Amino acid sequence: MADSRSPCIRSSDPSTSARRVSQQSVRFADADQYAPLIPSRLRETTILSPEDKMTRSRSREDTSDEENQRLPPPTLNLAADENTPLIAEPEPLVNEEGDSVQGELVEPSTQSLHARNNALGNYHHSRLCGLMNCDHGTFSPRAPSVESEGSTNLSFGGRYADDMAADGSPRDPVRGILGEAVTDTLAPSKSLSTTRWLAERHGIKSHRYMYFSYYFPFVKWVGQYRWSWFQGDLVAALTMASFYIPMSLSYAANLAHIPPINGLYSFVFNPLIYAFLGTCPQMVVGPEAAGSLLVGQVVKTCIDRGESQDDDSKLNAEIAGVVTAMAGGIIFVAGLARLGFLDSVLSRPFLRGFISAIGFVIIVDQLIPELGLAEAAKEAEGVSHGSSAQKLAFLGRNIGDAHALTAAVSFGAFTVIMVFRYLKQQLQPRYHWVAYFPDRFLVVALSAVLAWAYSWDKHGLDVLGEVKSSGGTAIPFHWPFQFRHMKHIDTALSTSFLIALLGFFESSVAAKGLGEGGQVKHMTLSANRELIALGTANIAGGFFMALPAFGGYGRSKVNAATGGTTPMSSILLSLITFICVLFVVPYFYYLPKGVLSAMVSVVAYSLIEECPHDIKFFVKIRGWTELSLMTIIFVATVFYSLSVGMALGIGLSLLALIRHATKPRIQILGKVPGTANQFENAELTPENIEYIEGCLIVKIPEPLTFANTGELKNRLRRLEQYGTNAAHPSLPRVRHEDNNRNIIFDVHGVTTIDGSGTQVFTEIVEDYVKRGIRVIFCRLPQRRSQVYKSFERSGIVGLVGGTRHFVGSVEEALRLSEAEDLEEYFDERLTGHQEHQHH
Repeated sequence: MADSRSPCIRSSDPSTSARRVSQQSVRFADADQYAPLIPSRLRETTILSPEDKMTRSRSREDTSDEENQRLPPPTLNLAADENTPLIAEPEPLVNEEGDSVQGELVEPSTQSLHARNNALGNYHHSRLCGLMNCDHGTFSPRAPSVESEGSTNLSFGGRYADDMAADGSPRDPVRGILGEAVTDTLAPSKSLSTTRWLAERHGIKSHRYMYFSYYFPFVKWVGQYRWSWFQGDLVAALTMASFYIPMSLSYAANLAHIPPINGLYSFVFNPLIYAFLGTCPQMVVGPEAAGSLLVGQVVKTCIDRGESQDDDSKLNAEIAGVVTAMAGGIIFVAGLARLGFLDSVLSRPFLRGFISAIGFVIIVDQLIPELGLAEAAKEAEGVSHGSSAQKLAFLGRNIGDAHALTAAVSFGAFTVIMVFRYLKQQLQPRYHWVAYFPDRFLVVALSAVLAWAYSWDKHGLDVLGEVKSSGGTAIPFHWPFQFRHMKHIDTALSTSFLIALLGFFESSVAAKGLGEGGQVKHMTLSANRELIALGTANIAGGFFMALPAFGGYGRSKVNAATGGTTPMSSILLSLITFICVLFVVPYFYYLPKGVLSAMVSVVAYSLIEECPHDIKFFVKIRGWTELSLMTIIFVATVFYSLSVGMALGIGLSLLALIRHATKPRIQILGKVPGTANQFENAELTPENIEYIEGCLIVKIPEPLTFANTGELKNRLRRLEQYGTNAAHPSLPRVRHEDNNRNIIFDVHGVTTIDGSGTQVFTEIVEDYVKRGIRVIFCRLPQRRSQVYKSFERSGIVGLVGGTRHFVGSVEEALRLSEAEDLEEYFDERLTGHQEHQHH
């Protein structure tokens, strides 16, 4: 007899009979057909709710052992026919007493279950169920999952079944277009979305507030704010103000060629708006050197075309506002369209080459005011608005005319800032307080005091002069999208797009480097919400003629290192900058322009200093294509202009992207020797691969779209003729046609297929069928998937011979092809024999 304390297997009939199993039925039959008639307790625990499990547990305790009946053995009734292969049953098991085993499962009694629970003693389960008699089917409870707030039930989440159509798409077409957040909030329908269904199941009372707090993160972090964080946020804001307020003046005056005060406007509005909408609490947005230089290029272009003048500061500021608003509008629309992946469009070599070229251009541009040659450059034809090569030639010719006092002050300030920068990098890991030291603010303040005390402006040193707004108020408002600005919009369109792309890329790097909320809970990074936040901030900044402002990694690290914990530091920075605009700006009168140029040169140096590391890396890995792209962009930018380098870089990057997207990556598979079901790419190690006679096994490892199916026919033709894609098409056929009798497509990687791809693939299959070639598909996604539906609607399933030609593995496909080859062979022999008898 079997021990009642453990399940056993009984048998009464030692005889076994062969059974027939259809291969395609195992692949495509409904899951319920093979489900056990009475699930085990382990499966019950998985599929039942906690309430059902508790009820089931109580019912077991009330049930006596006599009432427990033996479970019937699971059966599988399959109709047999002559076309299905035979699978023999395993040998029957016989126990020591000679009883045969039929495969009956005996459930343990209630006493046995209680004995197990008692054996556990004082073992405490986790919060999965909270019961001492928990029978999860194992002595250890399952690993806990993240539970929703306010929910005490164990939940596996999952998609709401009624929200999904037969092809896997949303059942509600409006929800599929507008998204769940819009439809559930503004136009709720009778059918629940998956998000709303999960929210209701887990005790979330207001789904509208849930969506609102997600898109307005200010609601989340302000409710958690502690006054203990305020001191750190205030110190961080003061530190950043001492560093970056002078920098913003430099960007506006020296790079963007607009009034210096417009640089401050970027710190008045953009950090404030980002604090309400941004998803990275410690990131601080502000103007950057690259974006400011690109704004200056637009201003210069408008001046060259006669649309503005060098001394027309008001119109130049309005042009800058147009560029900023357009850049903000571009990324705002990108956020609405969920194009958060745009930061991956530009390649690393393009970004490194272009940013390094920008740094070089900035250094060359700043050498002219640092040497006191600004007036001479204006008088020389084609220098002020010329290329970096022309400016270098000008410096070489006029270096002897440099103003000694200006050069001394400029390079002295540059040296002091670089020395402090180096010391901070070395000391900060050990003494983190050095991050608070306002070295740049001290350089600015000291130089202004010295210029005032010694009247350096009367000795030929250029000073900033009166800092005032271009309008009648401290912060004037100007609508950028006026009809008279249409010509400026046309000039600035491409540059605004690049500013938006570069700014979003820099912000993404900063946000990923800083991470998510930190001490602020429930703050998650989102590329699409970052686009919305940055776009809104720059649109608002454009209304006040500010410079484009994005997240900077260096600035944000300073914020985090000096105590900034929440977006409150950004709000305080905006408030401090606003106070400076109203009351402190007049004290910048004696600030030497050479010191501002020196500060900009330090930033430009930081843009270049990573380039040697990247060059060394690409040389090490022999990335000649990447090095060539970097060199082309750098040379075009230096010897021609930023616009030429920008156009070349974007064009070459997009060409490389298109080439990569349109190139089919199909593979010919071969069998690994000594194995039964292992197949690898035959082109990687052809000497260690066995080819299958009469079969061409083709693996398609990627989704099929209009882009990569254009060359699919040619690639398949090469595999048919040469057995490889590496052979030149001028070579005559070398692969025998008899080895292409069966084409087996491993389409496990084809997770999606669009209409154009389906059409091309249908034509390929039709051509094979007309030529008498058998086509078999293996490892296709489930029948409910969009790929199989497309195959079915296009007629591919019918062309290849029905669902029996869709199998689960390459090995099954080979067995099926061999079986059908034998069947054809015997049919031909039988037909020939009958014809012979007839004659």
